[in-house]
This record gives sequence, C-alpha cells and structure tokens, in this order.
Amino acid sequence: MSERESTVGGDDADGRAAYLRAVREGYDELARVHREARTAVGEPGIDQVDAVARDLPDGARVLDAGCGSGVPVLSRFDLAFDVVGLDLSREQLERAHERSPTAGLAQGDMSALPFRDGAFDGLVALHSIIHVPRDAHPSVYREFHRVLAAGAPALVTTGTDAYEGGTPNWLGSGVEMHWSFPAAEETLAALRDAGFEVEEETRVPDEHGGGEFLFARVRA
Repeated sequence: MSERESTVGGDDADGRAAYLRAVREGYDELARVHREARTAVGEPGIDQVDAVARDLPDGARVLDAGCGSGVPVLSRFDLAFDVVGLDLSREQLERAHERSPTAGLAQGDMSALPFRDGAFDGLVALHSIIHVPRDAHPSVYREFHRVLAAGAPALVTTGTDAYEGGTPNWLGSGVEMHWSFPAAEETLAALRDAGFEVEEETRVPDEHGGGEFLFARVRA
C-alpha cells in the first residue's frame, strides 16, 4: 500500500459507516499527538476564522463543527461567544473540555446534527468536513444550513482538487487517517444548493502537503 492509499471506502451505507468509524477510531488513538501538532504550528486560514468572529455579536451561539481538541476555534471563541463543539471522537472532545471547560460539547456526525433548526448564529467547520465521505458532503451542508439562523455567517474548509485516500502513518503516529473531498467547484455548487450565499472563497497552500485548502465564507 502506498503512502497516499486508503484501505477504507465504499459508496454504500456500510462503506460510509466503516469510513467514519475508521476516522473516529483514528482520532481517538492519536488525540494527544494531534493536539501537540496543532498547537505547535500556525493554522492556515486563521484570518478567515477571525473574519467570522468579527461578523458575530457578543454572546452569539456558534457551532464548531469538527472541533477536535479545541484548537484553534473553540479555544479562540469560548470567551466572547456561547460556543458548542461537535466531533466524532470522544478522546478529542475530552481534550477540548480540558482546554475550554465552559464550552458545550457533543459527539456526533455532521451529516445528522443533534441540534434544532436555527439553533446557531454562526458556524465554523475548519479542516473537518475533509474527513467525511464526499458523497455525504451535500447532506452536511444542508444540515449546516438547517441549524443556522437566517443570515448567519459560516466558514467551511475543504480541498481545491478532488481527492480520496489516506496516510498510514499520519503525524508519525502509526495511525492511518482518511480524507475525502470533491473539487472546489463541486463544493461551491453544493453550498449554493444547500441554500448558502457564497460571499468569499480563498485558496491557501497546504503547508503539510502539495495542494491547497479552499476556505469558503458563506451566509445562510
């Protein structure tokens, strides 16, 4: 198996469930290593994250979709906003609680969010939807739109070129991690189809790989 080849996949429900289980178990296993790596390096796109924060009133309720260990969004937002972090990984959520003990936390799948309609005034999905099987991305965007109040700002990160695969020894941890996303044009179309207005798209080089990230600022 090559460095960028995934052993998990499939377009059916069983394949998607196996894929998400592998991502969840992978993040459970490498939670400590991942937090150290995220803390040690600068975060691509942090300017876009801060732009969303400036667009929100004090006390706004914000969803950090795929919060990981709480770096950088949850820990950056928890003083000014009523922030809720959602993640597949229980281990990651425990570390997020250590860093941001006042934030709300929930374990769950972004394609079936456990929140009521219009529950949030803003949303950030930073480097998280890239771990969702790409055929489920439209469902994720529809869920994002459902839980946002009318006119709420959001930020979504994904890749610019279509990719599906994995790295067997991610971050030197010995753990395989998986990624899946379509080309940027398909992502932007799916966001519009979900009801979002795309206000800005920024392409930022991936410092740890050979491609780019797409940061899409949108409004519900």
